[in-house]
Amino acid sequence: MSYPEQKTDTGRAVTSTKVMTNGDTLFTISGGAILIVGLTSYCVTTGTPAASTVQYNFVPLVGAAATFSGASASLISAVAGSSLLVADVQTTAPTFVVSGANNQNTYPIGIFCPPGDIRIIVGTGPTTGTWHHHLLYRALENSVYITAS
Repeated sequence: MSYPEQKTDTGRAVTSTKVMTNGDTLFTISGGAILIVGLTSYCVTTGTPAASTVQYNFVPLVGAAATFSGASASLISAVAGSSLLVADVQTTAPTFVVSGANNQNTYPIGIFCPPGDIRIIVGTGPTTGTWHHHLLYRALENSVYITAS
């Protein structure tokens, strides 16, 4: 028995640099499903201190929205160069590092997402510093494309 060739390319998408606002769409998945293998947020400019927290969620075209991370630690100490790295389980908070490399033993994460939007939930926000977000994914269908906001 033969199987059709599968698309195994790893894609990358990066958002524009902006303030993190509750409910903001980071990425829109169209044309098929993906498997997220990496999702990070990187602080580009330091803002005034705010005790914001961040969670990541997915709003599919069909079905109910689902949060796929716990709430991060407070971002009050975030300065340019800080980062958030999403964990591999739904209840785990993103790892927050004020500067330098952000390492997590459970990386890559492997979160399945059909067509829809990857969004952020910001508690006590928006943030005042600017961030950009990086998505590393594996397309599960040939027609997949990602729009970064």
